[in-house]
Amino acid sequence: MSSRHQSRIADFQDVLREPKIALGKLRELSFSGIPCEGGLRCLCWKILLNYLPLERASWTSILAKQRELYSQFLREMIIQPGIAKANLGVSREDVTFEDHPLNPNPDSRWNTYFKDNEVLLQIDKDVRRLCPDISFFQRPTDYPCLLILDPQNEFETLRKRVEQTTLKSQTVAKNRSGVTNMSSPHKSPAPNSLSEYQVLPNGCEAHWEVVERILFIYAKLNPGIAYVQGMNEIVGPLYYTFATDPNSEWKEHAEADTFFCFTNLMSEIRDNFIKSLDDSQCGITYKMEKVYSTLKEKDVELYLKLQEQNIKPQFFAFRWLTLLLSQEFLLPDVIRIWDTLFADDNRFDFLLLVCCAMLVLIREQLLGGDFTLNMRLLQDYPITDVHHILQKAKELQDSK
Repeated sequence: MSSRHQSRIADFQDVLREPKIALGKLRELSFSGIPCEGGLRCLCWKILLNYLPLERASWTSILAKQRELYSQFLREMIIQPGIAKANLGVSREDVTFEDHPLNPNPDSRWNTYFKDNEVLLQIDKDVRRLCPDISFFQRPTDYPCLLILDPQNEFETLRKRVEQTTLKSQTVAKNRSGVTNMSSPHKSPAPNSLSEYQVLPNGCEAHWEVVERILFIYAKLNPGIAYVQGMNEIVGPLYYTFATDPNSEWKEHAEADTFFCFTNLMSEIRDNFIKSLDDSQCGITYKMEKVYSTLKEKDVELYLKLQEQNIKPQFFAFRWLTLLLSQEFLLPDVIRIWDTLFADDNRFDFLLLVCCAMLVLIREQLLGGDFTLNMRLLQDYPITDVHHILQKAKELQDSK
């Protein structure tokens, strides 16, 4: 470890041991990258994402309160519905019309249960394929949820819901417009997600199952947006970071901590996932156009080239912005970029500059390429040195 890196660790430790964290100083340090040693990144992210307050003295009580609240969510949204499902048919004479699964009332709890299954199947399909370049999400967690996996429990878990649901013969795809499209597997070659990875034995659960639970509870608590494809790519790096925390006491609560940090992060970027807001000032269309207006200001020649070839920002910047670049780089590089994005006191304004920097850094290839070649470059970005990209974005910021 270099003396410079040791010095940076010491700088973070000095800031984080103060009774009241100096947020400005923490942002300044984090902008250049957060060391992973000693759980520093995990702690900094929790502060930068407003999960932990600046007053250190309140951390213990707030963490205990939030983690208990998450346990309550598990009981209300997974365990209790699972018990009700498991009990169906045990005492048939006690089943009222309101409780019956065939009740056509749209407000009945069974109608809600079946609608939840549609959301769950889409989440399940997406999380099983999370970060396929690493095996982490397919490996068992060291801290399976005891509330869910207690052998004394006989309720229907999410795993069983996916395996047993009558919808499993169909492919469910919810796009960003909020429309759920269902097509027969005979018409769609999409692989059966149940067979993609071996399900772990009872008493164990893979990391992707934990992520699935987080997203399902988020969808239940936020029915206005529920779950949209791409959210899995936002929660994945958060959970990975917290679940690999070297501090086992914090690592044990990675699920609850990830849920609340994800919820806070989504409160800031959820407009990107809502199609009806696309053309508003907070919508994704405005942000994509902002990338091009910034490019026009910084490199008008490149801007005109892309305009001439009718390469619209929707063709590439939509994914870059909506998923916070999580699909463009390997997970360790995504995490490094997120250090900077979370530290941005203007909340993701710097992301627009990063996208602009990504264009400028391949300007020669873009200027010399035709439409097909340039589209390939933009949809499969060729530069892997994220430090160089962040440095260029900072130069663009300072050149204003």
